[in-house]
Amino acid sequence: MQLDRATGWFHGITHCPSPNFNARPEGESISLLVIHNISLPPACFGTGKVQAFFQNRLDAHEHPYFQSICHLTVSAHLFVERDGAVTQFVSLLDRAWHAGVSCFDGREGCNDFSIGIELEGTDDLPYTDAQYATLAQLTRQIRDAWPVISLERIQGHSDIAPVRKTDPGPAFDWGRYRQTVKDNEDNS
Repeated sequence: MQLDRATGWFHGITHCPSPNFNARPEGESISLLVIHNISLPPACFGTGKVQAFFQNRLDAHEHPYFQSICHLTVSAHLFVERDGAVTQFVSLLDRAWHAGVSCFDGREGCNDFSIGIELEGTDDLPYTDAQYATLAQLTRQIRDAWPVISLERIQGHSDIAPVRKTDPGPAFDWGRYRQTVKDNEDNS
């Protein structure tokens, strides 16, 4: 996979464009990476329902949980499945609707200046080796394009919306992830 900096789209991955995005505010620069988790239905993997959700195609009648979320219009830039496969929904240059009411470093509205990556998972189930490897590759390319995104500017959804969100949760190994990112950068 390779990021095309001019378009904000990765080559070599699945594209599944979401209508749930808009332009970043004029003059806004990308300076934050937010890690999330999602699985639909909760704790069910490989269902294709995340893709349907981010495209406003989730059928409320397929599962009781879907009735509570099918009206939402949300997205993320990238989604990393359990096997490490990546789907992109929104150009990194555009504003995906992933963070909601949020604040980082004294600034509200993190969607304006962040990239959102969803990991297929839950707060409490371990993430896979493939997900950590893929997330590190994505992170390296994102940081190459936007060097202002230091390791300190990579946050969990729970860090920027602590009252509302818990993801990526205690199952996410921040130490392992940051070390993998560092190792990838040292070897590039």
